[in-house]
Amino acid sequence: MPRPIALNVNGKSVSIGIDDPNMPLLYALRNDLGLHGPRFGCGLGQCGACTVHIDGDSVRSCVTPLSSVGNGKIVTLEGLGTPEEPHPVQKAFIEEQALQCGYCINGMIMQSATLLATTPNPSEGQIKDALANNLCRCGTHLRIVRAVRRAASGS
Repeated sequence: MPRPIALNVNGKSVSIGIDDPNMPLLYALRNDLGLHGPRFGCGLGQCGACTVHIDGDSVRSCVTPLSSVGNGKIVTLEGLGTPEEPHPVQKAFIEEQALQCGYCINGMIMQSATLLATTPNPSEGQIKDALANNLCRCGTHLRIVRAVRRAASGS
């Protein structure tokens, strides 16, 4: 029998019924809450497609059990900004056309937002280091780095 679990997602309190407290957070976000920013990529926490923020830190939701979230504040790509008021990183990614297929972009944007929150003016090396564990197969890495630099500069 499912038991309710309370979560704080994108500034809203929500409750879902779960059978397994070790169910990955990603499944709850996508299947129960209908949020499709975080994506299932590898299922091992290695590609970054499932990245979300919990209390401001980037985490891989495909390997984060619901039982470990507790009272953490979860932010997904949908909660980072809005279509009317995108987050500076989202805006910069659009302006630099820093995506192709779009599969990796959730992780790239979420990881970049975390980087800029802690390092407002990162060097190119710091950007590359922060994004090193986010896989992109389309080869838009140069545009992604430009987008993070643009977001950091505020232009």
